[in-house]
Amino acid sequence: MTASNTTDQIADQTAESALNVVQDNEIHSGVGVLDKTVKILDALESGPATLAQLVSATGLARPTAHRLAIALERHRFVLRDQHGRFTLGSRFAELAAAAGEDRLLTAAGPMLQTLLDRTGESAQIYRRQGDQRVCIAAVERASGLRDSIPVGAMLSMEAGSAAQILLAWEDSERLHQGLRHAKFTAAKLAAVRKRGWAESINERDEGVCSVSAPIRNASGQVIAAISISGPNSRMGAAPGRRYAPLVMAAGKYLTDALVKASASR
Repeated sequence: MTASNTTDQIADQTAESALNVVQDNEIHSGVGVLDKTVKILDALESGPATLAQLVSATGLARPTAHRLAIALERHRFVLRDQHGRFTLGSRFAELAAAAGEDRLLTAAGPMLQTLLDRTGESAQIYRRQGDQRVCIAAVERASGLRDSIPVGAMLSMEAGSAAQILLAWEDSERLHQGLRHAKFTAAKLAAVRKRGWAESINERDEGVCSVSAPIRNASGQVIAAISISGPNSRMGAAPGRRYAPLVMAAGKYLTDALVKASASR
């Protein structure tokens, strides 16, 4: 075999090896079950999916996709929404918080406590996951009536002031889809965009109201909603008029913190 042939053979082997590592934009680690699991998570990144949709998106056999999705659900990396579809779970936010890598969560604790001190109401931060929203940080009143939302809780995107915030600045297609079963209207979301805050009264739960404002990243995108919530009897008939300036100020503070952290990287 000539040196030229040897070089060509080595090149062919290298190309074949590269194809084994990256094929159709897939990464092959050499650990098959891990690669298949990542396929499930990648498929869910764009939103909730039925088992059939997971099979179609990943190319996995139906029993394999089901087994891996159920295993991920047990570890809370995957959850089920109200329609029984698989969606990304709260474990990712919990791990980010534990690792101290989530700049929003790092700044959130003190601000939520300040918001609680100034308003007397429970305070939360929500992020959107598909057609649900997950509570990623929360503080509660020590006593009396309160709206208890634990970290990791999944709530509908169809009701509540935080849902309004997380949907109001979406593109037109996602906005239209989100409004199909929502308890709020397109006109209400237009008002939210104009004034910069949202309120809900008896929208998510009877006797509960809330006020929310956006948190944005350095690009100006709404990535989360900061809220206070409590009983109507204490927050009043027009909670937005009363509490919106404080909630908006908290949202701006966290937005500024994210922008500053991004600029310092």
